[in-house]
Amino acid sequence: MRKLVYFIAVSLDGYISGPDGSDPTSGPDAFWPIGQDYVEHLVAHYPETLPGPARDAFGITGNGAHFDTVIEGRRTYQNGVDAGITNAWPHLRHLVFSRSLTESPDPDVELVAGDPVATVRELKQEDGKDIWLCGGGELAGALFSEIDQLVVKLAPMAIGSGTPLFGQKRPFDPTFFTLADSKIMESGTIFLTYAKK
Repeated sequence: MRKLVYFIAVSLDGYISGPDGSDPTSGPDAFWPIGQDYVEHLVAHYPETLPGPARDAFGITGNGAHFDTVIEGRRTYQNGVDAGITNAWPHLRHLVFSRSLTESPDPDVELVAGDPVATVRELKQEDGKDIWLCGGGELAGALFSEIDQLVVKLAPMAIGSGTPLFGQKRPFDPTFFTLADSKIMESGTIFLTYAKK
């Protein structure tokens, strides 16, 4: 069965973006540290998570090792649309969960208005590679019970406030994960892979 993998960058204090929810890695207000070794690690081990323009720049054409499907929430998707990119991952099946969008800005991006949990359970039954949950926090909170693996790109900084890793609505419920792998970048980011117990 396919796994749902939450592959996400997070600050030391548990945030995946700043208070306005915009993409912290690009644009005039970008603040996320991205070292050369971080990029090289993504290219070598997670090339499918790089957006189409970055893949083109690196000459990446093959399929990725981990994922063939990406899912995200409406607000996370809007960051790309605002930057003029209606499908950041044209090499993956791309689903966006939204109750407000009635027409997809891109013919290759599927809109899902229904229950995220039911949709992910259906996706898990299909053949293929794993499913990448790329954000945002509220969707991750709603899908917490379905997350099989967590790959955290822990940034060496604290930001104070913003979008929490699992959103604002997840209730208190201590849940344990098992550390399966770790990789420390010289630039300070640590890739931590956890499996849900």
